[in-house]
Parts: sequence; structure tokens; C-alpha cells
Amino acid sequence: MLSNLRIFANMYCSRITSSLKRIKTHVPLGRNYSSLPGLIGNDIKSLHSIISPPVAKIRNIGIMAHIDAGKTTTTERILYYSGYTRSLGDVDDGDTVTDFMAQERERGITIQSAAVTFDWKGYRVNLIDTPGHVDFTLEVERCLRVLDGAVAVFDASAGVEAQTLTVWRQADKHQIPRICFLNKMDKTGASFNYAVESIREKLKAKPLLLQLPIGEAKNFKGVVDVVRKEKLLWNSNSDDGKDFERKPLLEMSDPELLKETTEARNALIEQVADLDDEFADLVLGEFSENFDLVPAEKLQTAIHRVTLARMAVPVLCGSALKNKGVQPLLDAVTMYLPSPEERNYEFLQWYKDDLCALAFKVLHDKQRGPLVFMRIYSGMIKPQSAIHNINGNCTERISRLLLPFADQHVEIPSLTAGNIALTVGLKHTATGDTIVSSKSSALAAARRAGREGEKKHEQNSEAERLLLAGVEIPEPVFFCTIEPPSVAKQPDLDHALKCLQREDPSLKVKLDPDSGQTVLCGMGELHIEIIHDRIKREYGLETYLGPLQVAYRETILNPVRATDTLDRTLGDKRHLVTVELEVKPMETSSVTPVIEYAESVSEDILKGSREAIENGIHSACLQGPLLGSPVQDVAITLHSLIIHPGTSSTMISACVSRCIQKALKKADNQVLEPLMNLEVTVTRDYLSPVLADLAQRRGNIQEIQTRQDNRVVIGFVPLAEIMGYSTVLRTLTSGSATFALELSNYQAMNPQDQSTLLSRRSGLT
Repeated sequence: MLSNLRIFANMYCSRITSSLKRIKTHVPLGRNYSSLPGLIGNDIKSLHSIISPPVAKIRNIGIMAHIDAGKTTTTERILYYSGYTRSLGDVDDGDTVTDFMAQERERGITIQSAAVTFDWKGYRVNLIDTPGHVDFTLEVERCLRVLDGAVAVFDASAGVEAQTLTVWRQADKHQIPRICFLNKMDKTGASFNYAVESIREKLKAKPLLLQLPIGEAKNFKGVVDVVRKEKLLWNSNSDDGKDFERKPLLEMSDPELLKETTEARNALIEQVADLDDEFADLVLGEFSENFDLVPAEKLQTAIHRVTLARMAVPVLCGSALKNKGVQPLLDAVTMYLPSPEERNYEFLQWYKDDLCALAFKVLHDKQRGPLVFMRIYSGMIKPQSAIHNINGNCTERISRLLLPFADQHVEIPSLTAGNIALTVGLKHTATGDTIVSSKSSALAAARRAGREGEKKHEQNSEAERLLLAGVEIPEPVFFCTIEPPSVAKQPDLDHALKCLQREDPSLKVKLDPDSGQTVLCGMGELHIEIIHDRIKREYGLETYLGPLQVAYRETILNPVRATDTLDRTLGDKRHLVTVELEVKPMETSSVTPVIEYAESVSEDILKGSREAIENGIHSACLQGPLLGSPVQDVAITLHSLIIHPGTSSTMISACVSRCIQKALKKADNQVLEPLMNLEVTVTRDYLSPVLADLAQRRGNIQEIQTRQDNRVVIGFVPLAEIMGYSTVLRTLTSGSATFALELSNYQAMNPQDQSTLLSRRSGLT
């Protein structure tokens, strides 16, 4: 393979600079890759177009969906048809490109998002396959942050499912244009109309039907292109689905299909005309008599504009597993989803042509160390260049630059705006960090944004805000202790956890102040199980996990006042502080305490000690009096503060903290428990035992929907009652039911459950 590359480089040496000859490919064993990406068959392009395609030809897209809708299989087919792989991988066989972790291949699920770069008909596509499991919601969130468009994959027999709603909301938050792909059209119970209707009703989106299926379930043969009035039929003898024919629909051979397609096309034209004024003028002007004469190109351009404005979503269909409908999906990605220059990012105007990039993912490689995935928004990135990390306020050097091809990487000499790159050599950069060329360019950008005249540290924080928002990291709901096999292995465990935290910001590690044990906090049972498994496989440590515990919170039910005085003499210095404050419950939910100052507290005192006061308040609210859980939904008012001259800020914090602890102990306390949204899909035969079991788990059923032959139970259930639920549900329903969970909110426990919990924690029961 490398010899082919050398011949190729020599052939074009007159056109290619010497730096471009440094390309190497790292090919893992056991998978048959084609030649250098972009060199498909005899289609030899210049190396420059492979490395730096024009921005208009770049598509940064993600594939998002509910668990088991077929995201990874769709990605696998996309890679095969774009000539990147020579064999079709299968999730069930554990040989897919994007699920390359051992845990992913064993479980048949996606855990980490994987970036893959490939070419399709002259376009460069950076595609990210994201997880569908709720425990890895953050993984989806941080990928959507850097994408320009997304493909939402649906199971055609199930339509919109629980996790589909979650990822759809995340895409709305980041204002991402998307197209829908109704997968599994060959599955028993698949219904195109049902799936489209669920998109309309549950996602409140306007579906634009660009395709109709030819047959459903086992009769599914191909699709109709509504825009061009053509049918696409896949050759039943072809194993890989590469061969398909495009035929115009004719009155002679397909009268029914032609009539249905004409009606669908007219409805599509009306829909698009309602949403796009430019297209409406065209249709009403030239083609008002006959919609059939509207050129396909004009309609496609209008659909592109409507998709970009997020007023509607194009809908396509197919079966990735049966290799049908994937090539038209790729055409739709390049045609309807935006290029980087079509997305409007406000912060770019302050940068001019300076480098501005977001580190959205960190992976640890045993040979290369941390690999940082970056989305470049402006400027250019080169190996051996120094970059400045605004969040970490440090300067680092990129040693190498790679193009990500799932688990295989190609080294490149530079990369321009709009691309996704993989950098080697950054030691301190973490997820969500903003990367610029230098500290001065960050400050220049802040100045351009009209933020002159501020203090230096404020200017830094302003620059940070002005740049790129990272991702909001959800609070963990589960925790357990983790112990190394021996005390000598503790430093190794600390190193492993530090690396895993950089990779996965939703994993929190803390030390229990009472027992000195390391506590692991995560998003769910599966999340903690995977972390435990990775420590064993990747770092060679046999660790022991304590029992899984639920992350409760605490609050108070009545307002209380407290006063405290701290009087200490250290050396020849006297530290004297007297604090009076009130803690009261809040109506609205707030994770952090709301801090207020009474008018009696003088501004002069506050000016020097505000930071110390707030530090004391925040540290006091980390541990409540009942379970030692964080305190939320409280407002704290400082009524009086007397400070002896020369008192240190540490003493002020300590006094405020002690005073709040005193107030919290005096108040009536309430435990808050995490409440989960639960959606169980079950056949009619097993509905009764599932409902009876949920009633025992303090479940609150909201509604029972019908989804074709299945029933969907939607309700709320406390997280403590749902641990190990998957095993119980499998037993109850002979393995036929599935369920999805998502954190809803924290709610007050009833007094009986609370006293049982407190007795259990204190060891009385």
C-alpha cells in the first residue's frame, strides 16, 4: 500500500510540494482498507484536494438516534459505498469501523462517538457516529456542538422513541439543520406513514417527503425519488447493494405509483412554497398552471434553503442492513445539509482570519498519548505550531496533525477552517476548551468585540465567553466507591481515572472526606460498568467497586436564622468574624444557592470579602445534615458581617460555612430523590405484569400509547427503584420488552420512604 502511495506521489511530484509527500497511513491489522482515502478505484485526485477541499464542498454531519435504530449500520454502509472500506462490517459480527472499542463490539452498542472522514462525489464529509444510550447523552451533546448538520435515523416500525426526543431537543438547542432517514423499512411492522406521522406529532417538525417506499416489511424493494419522479430499485442478486437502477416512472408500466408520486410531488411543492417566498414567487409566476414543469434543480435549491432555516425536515427511507437507500441518503446529505460557511457563527467576526477552534473530544492512545479532536472554525492549523488554550490559560505545541478515519489516521501537513482534525501532543487541553493561535489574538478578539477598559482577569473571562461555549455537563445520578487491588496501585488508579475524566467530562471522581475512599460518580449503571471495564482492559488494573448508590439531594422546608462567631489567634494575629444570616427554601429549582445581601451590610466590607463569603456558602452547601448530599433550592441572605481588621479571607469563609451548617441543622430537612422519565415498549400479552411491577416500584404511569402491535407505557419512576430493572423486565416479558430512561427532575421523598432511607444509611435496618 505504501509503495502504491510512493508511485502516486512521484507521478505528481511536479505539482505537489515537498511537505505533502510526508503523508503516511497507519493501517490496523485485520481490516481491508482501500488505498488512501479519496483514491477510489482509478479515480486519482491531486493530494491537495484530498487534504484541503474547498469549504463549500465540506459537510460536517452527525448520525443521531434512539438506541438500536441502526446508526452504526448506516454509517458502515456509507463508508462502504464511498469506497473507504472494501468489506461490509456488521454490528452483530463486531467488525464495524466506528465501534472499535472492545466493549462496543461485545455489547453491540456505540459508547464513544467516532469521527470518520470520507469523500462522496467531490464532497468531503466528516461524519460522527454518536451513541443512542441515555448514559452517554453528553457524548452526543459535545458532538452536536461542532456539527453543521445531522441525520436523524428512525426505526420505521417504532417511529419517534424516547431517546429520539432527547437528541432532537439537543439538536434544536444547537440550531442544527437535519434530515430524517426512516431505516428498517424491511422489518416486520415497518410503516412509512406511521413513522412520518410520529415525526409530525411528537417532534412538532414539518416532514418533507422526498421519497416514498416501494413496498414495506418483507415486500420492500426500493424507493421512489419524489423530486425527480424516478424509481430506484436495488438488484436482488447483488450482495452489497452497490448495483441499483434509476428508472423514470411511466404511465405504461407504473400507473398507480406514478399517480401517487405526482400527488406527493405536488404536495411537496405546495409545502416548500408555503415556507420559502422565493420559490413561491417562481411557482406562482411560471408554473401556476402545471406543477409538473417545476424543474427538479429549483425544487432542490428551495428544499436546501428551507432545511437550512430549520423550518422543515426532508424525509428519506431505506434499509441500511439490506443495503437499500444509503446512496440517495448520501446525495441528500451533500445537497440539503449546510457547508461550514452556510452556518452563521457570531464569534467569527471578531477573529478575522486568526485560528479559532474548539476541542470537543479527547482520546488516550497508548503510543501517542492524548489525541484531541478539534473543529476548526477559522484560520489554519499546522503541526509544530504553538497554540493558546483560553480555558486552561496555557500555551501548548501540536506535534502532529491527523485526519481521523475511525481507528485509522492519516498524517497531514495542514488543515483549514471548516474541517475536523485530530491533534497529537496537547497535554493539558480538555473537552470544551477553546483554542486560538496566541494569547494576544484572543485579547485582540475581545477588544474587537468592544470590551476594552476592563480589568485583565475580567477581560480573560469575557474573551472566554466571547469565544466558544463548551458543553453543559449534566450532574451524575449514580455513585460508588472504587478501590485498587493494593495500596501500591493507588497512583496507577489515580492516573487511569485522571485520563478517563479528560476523555469523559460526565465522569466525576472525588474523595470521601470521612472514609478517604475514591468515589466514582456517573450517569447510569452502564456508564459506571463501562468505566470499570476500561480500567481493567486499558490500564491493566483489577479494581473493586462498592455497591451502586443513588445521588440524592437535600433541601429545607422552613426559613431559619443563625449567628456564629469565630475568634482565633494565630501567631500574633487575631482573626475575629461575626456572621448573621438566614437560610430559606426557594419556590423555583436551583442547584446552586441564591445569595442575597441585606441593606445593613456595608458595601465597603463586601468589596474585600465577597469572594470569601461566597466560597464559604458554596462549600457549606456541598454537604447537607441528613445524608451528606448537596443542598439545593435554598436562598441565603447575609444580614450582618463584622470583621476585625487583619482577619484572613480563609477565616471569613470558615465562619460563614459553619454558620450555614448550624442553620441547616436547625431547619426541617427534606431529602430529594432523582425521578426518571421511563418509557417501556411491551407487547399486549405482557402489559399487565409490567404495570404491576411498576406499581411496586412507586411508578407513576402517565399514559399508555399504542405503537402498532405494541403498547408504550410512559411514566415516572424514582431512580432508586429502577436499579437492575433491565434483568427484571427481561424475565417478566421473556426478553421481548425494551425500556428507555432519562432524568426528569429531583422530587421530595414522602416521609415514610425518607425515614426508611435514613435508617438504612445509619445502619439501623
